[in-house]
Amino acid sequence: MSVMREHTVQCISPAGLHRMAYTEWGDPHNPKVLVCVHGLTRCGRDFDFLAENLSQEYRVICPDVVGRGKSDWLKYKALYGIPQYTADMVTLIARLDVDCVRWLGTSMGGLIGMALAAQDKTPITRLVLNDVGPSITAVSLQRIGDYLGQAPRFESFAQAEAFVRFVSAPFGNLTDLQWRHLTTHVVRSAADGKIEFCYDPGIALPFKQDQGGGQDVDLWPLYDAITCPTLVMHGALSDLLLPETVAQMASRGPHALSVDIPGVGHAPMLLDEAQVSIVRDFLLNA
Repeated sequence: MSVMREHTVQCISPAGLHRMAYTEWGDPHNPKVLVCVHGLTRCGRDFDFLAENLSQEYRVICPDVVGRGKSDWLKYKALYGIPQYTADMVTLIARLDVDCVRWLGTSMGGLIGMALAAQDKTPITRLVLNDVGPSITAVSLQRIGDYLGQAPRFESFAQAEAFVRFVSAPFGNLTDLQWRHLTTHVVRSAADGKIEFCYDPGIALPFKQDQGGGQDVDLWPLYDAITCPTLVMHGALSDLLLPETVAQMASRGPHALSVDIPGVGHAPMLLDEAQVSIVRDFLLNA
């Protein structure tokens, strides 16, 4: 069984220095690196099941994007956005001392991956976009914005888990153990004994400013600049990534392959062997 190791790396923003936490699985000397990046309010521990299962083939790196999990919070909330996140990932890859990586990004993590993969001389050689693409629906942004930044607090872990199950219902039909795992690593005990989330409510400020005034977000120029082999995992019931967007992604830019995940909305959480096998087959089919 692979052993998980916890690390931090120092990054910089216009507001100063901050620490980004990450977990590492597999042989630390393996030159084949897979970076897995989570969604908007999640954390790197979402990928525990996948990381353990792929750690024989890859050195798997799962960061907590700044403002989430065990990473620092930014002093200036306006900096929470794809440019800062992408810069932090470049710092992380430099720390790993490798020239290239495979990338798996869920939702926001996929947007960060797109931004980095679109760059000249990008280190990304294979890209998995988990239920995200260059067109993001206004409906999904409204749904996310409705709960983002509320900073709810709970009397018990059970209450926190019930809330996670409610707002994350599109994840699909998960087991009690899986829901518990998805709750454990995104909450913590506050000084007064209440349970609170491990993300900075300040991430909501730039998110709500960037919602596009009720319009879909268009990132097609970014996507069209990507040249590496790309796979799109599409939650068949997703309100964020529509089938017509997936179809367009197959005919533009990197001409992505796609796989529909039945019974799941936004987003597949890669907690079962069937979903992990899709990722494994794509990554190993070099």
